[in-house]
Amino acid sequence: MKAKLKIDDMVRDLNLNIIFKGDVESIDIDTSDLNRPGLQMAGFFEYFAVNRLQLFGMVEMNYLQNLDPIIKQERLDQFFASKVPCVLIGRNLTPPPEMVEAAKKHNTPILMSGLTTTKLSHRTTIYLDRVLAPSISRHAGLMDVYGVGIMLMGDSGVGKSETALELVKRSHRLVADDVVEIIKLSDNQLVGQSPEVIRHMMEIRGLGIIDVRTLYGVGAVLVEKSIELAVNLELGDPMNIDRLGLYQEFITLLGVKVPIITIPVRPGRNLAIIIEVAAMNFRLKSMGHITAEQLDNKLLSIIAPDSTKNS
Repeated sequence: MKAKLKIDDMVRDLNLNIIFKGDVESIDIDTSDLNRPGLQMAGFFEYFAVNRLQLFGMVEMNYLQNLDPIIKQERLDQFFASKVPCVLIGRNLTPPPEMVEAAKKHNTPILMSGLTTTKLSHRTTIYLDRVLAPSISRHAGLMDVYGVGIMLMGDSGVGKSETALELVKRSHRLVADDVVEIIKLSDNQLVGQSPEVIRHMMEIRGLGIIDVRTLYGVGAVLVEKSIELAVNLELGDPMNIDRLGLYQEFITLLGVKVPIITIPVRPGRNLAIIIEVAAMNFRLKSMGHITAEQLDNKLLSIIAPDSTKNS
C-alpha cells in the first residue's frame, strides 16, 4: 500500500528535528523498510532501494567524514539524485556540509533524531507499519470490557451508545462511539480507534454530545484497542440465534475473521451485564473452556448407555 506521509506529521510523531525541508510537504512511502546507505557511500549503487527512507548512523557518517572531499561530493550528489524520499540521521550527528548542499540541490528533506540508530530504526518501522496499514471505518462503538476489545454493532437507535455509557459507569473503558476506524496491523490483528475530532466523546439521545473523559476521568477511556469480539444488538427476537452457543459465527473485516454474537434488544434487558458476561465467556473460550460443549458431552454420556440397552 502506498501512502502520502506529511513531513510535519512525521517530525511531530517521531520527535525529530528538521535539518532541511525545502518546499516538500509530504513524501510517498510504500514500505516500512529502511535502507542503511553504507554501500551507496562506498560507490555501489546497483540494487539501491531508492523508495525507502534512508537512515544514516554512526558508521555511515564516520565513513563520509573520512572520504576524499571530491569523492564525497560526487557520491552524495549521486545518492540524492536518485530521488530518495527522505534522509534520517540518528544520534544527533551533524551532517557534513556536502550532504546538506546535495539535499538542497535535489530538494530532499533531512531529519535528525537523538535516538541511537537501532532505536530510531525500530521506532520508525513501527510508525510506518501503522501509516501503511489498510484501514476502514465502521458505524459502531468500541469498548474495553474486562480486557476484551468489543465492537458494538447494530442499527442506528438500537441503543449502542446507551449500552456503552452503562459499561463506562461499570468501570469499563470507552474507545470509540458511533464511528470506529479499524486498522489491520498484521495478518490476524485489528486495532480500532476513534476519529480524533470526536475522540472520547459520546452522543446520547436527549442529552446531545458528552465528554466521557471529563465526566468520568482518564481511566474511563482508551485511545485504541484490539478488536477481538463483535456484538450485534438487534431489536425484537431475531431468528436463527444459537441458543446453546455450540456454533460460532464470524464477520470479516479487512480479511480478518472476528467472532460475532447477536444479542436481542428488548425492554427490561440489562445489555451491559450481558456484554460483561459475553466478555468473560470469550476469555474462557480462548482458554479452551466451552460450556456448551461440556453440556453436550454430558448429555451424550447420559444418552449413550440407554441406547446401548435398547439395541
